[in-house]
Amino acid sequence: MAHRPLRTGKNGSTAHALALLSTIALLLTSCSSNGAEETGGRVEDGATDSNEAGPPDLGEPQDLVTDLEVPWGIDFLPDGSALVAQRDSAEVVLVAPDGTTSGAGTVEGVSHGGEGGLLGLALDPDFPEEPYAYAYFTSDSDNRVARIRYDEEAGELGEAEVILEGIPAADTHNGGRIAFGPDGHLYVATGDAQNPDDAQDTDSLAGKILRMTTSGEPAPGNPFDDHVYSYGHRNVQGLAWDGEGDLYATEFGADALDEINLIEAGDNYGWPITEGPGGGEEYTDPLITWEPAEASPSGMAIAGDSLWVASLRGARLWEVPLIGEGEVGEPRAHFVDEFGRLRTVLAHPEGDALWLSTSNHDAWGSPNDGDDRLMRIPLE
Repeated sequence: MAHRPLRTGKNGSTAHALALLSTIALLLTSCSSNGAEETGGRVEDGATDSNEAGPPDLGEPQDLVTDLEVPWGIDFLPDGSALVAQRDSAEVVLVAPDGTTSGAGTVEGVSHGGEGGLLGLALDPDFPEEPYAYAYFTSDSDNRVARIRYDEEAGELGEAEVILEGIPAADTHNGGRIAFGPDGHLYVATGDAQNPDDAQDTDSLAGKILRMTTSGEPAPGNPFDDHVYSYGHRNVQGLAWDGEGDLYATEFGADALDEINLIEAGDNYGWPITEGPGGGEEYTDPLITWEPAEASPSGMAIAGDSLWVASLRGARLWEVPLIGEGEVGEPRAHFVDEFGRLRTVLAHPEGDALWLSTSNHDAWGSPNDGDDRLMRIPLE
């Protein structure tokens, strides 16, 4: 695992020097502190943090729902309940804060295969005045974004209206996370669909973060006058904004390094020319890198001035302190190997808990009794 605690922007010799000095200072500080040691998948009490307010303590995880099947996209309704999309069946479940469930409908047109299926889900930020859910899914020919009316009183989804199609699809590297930014526009994370060179082509929708209106048009001010917001991505599955409006994204590496990136409009994040830092001035370096065995990062949320990253192969929840102005502290791992593969993490709107889902019914998972599950983790 490596991290780059400075917001350096483009790579260059000055940035490397500053980052090296910052890393040395951080290591010296860590040596003089209590340090954080993992025991049984949890971080010991007394672990220090660079955030003045200190990180939240995590309470004991509590099962909200069990026996789900690859819960992928999740978003909250105003009453604190959530819509949960299941990848393989394309079924959406309504989950109340106490864990009570009911079926909300099935998204038509979904074709599951490999990592494809019903993926990201996001509620309109003006819900219920704009009574729509948005879904990212794989069809027989491509990946698509659809708008779906949601009847809150009946608890039912209507028909899906496709607002963006033609996102390349494959058995793997479909991306899939969608989320509304603080600007009210919908951000869509895509993968390279096993064609790495497409990530460098700004005329392609593959290997990108897209930014669009709720009708599917390119958002005003996009850097290339199309849907593309940033490019050079291999497979992005996590999006989150901090209180300063900075956008962070998780990204699966190939064989060397997984990443967390600070996303800037128009920036090139290097894939497939480079993986991790040091590719040259024309590429933006990641803030954090891990070996894939430690991470394979999917969903991401921000709560308590920390990034929380659900890891699949790494089978742990990473906490990354946010110092401010794009700087991050030393990552810490929680629940190592306790729940298997972790797919999606969200901060509950009341600010008192994280909701965390497993993904053990993946082809690479080993389901236990009750998997897949959606858990509530108190923030204390």
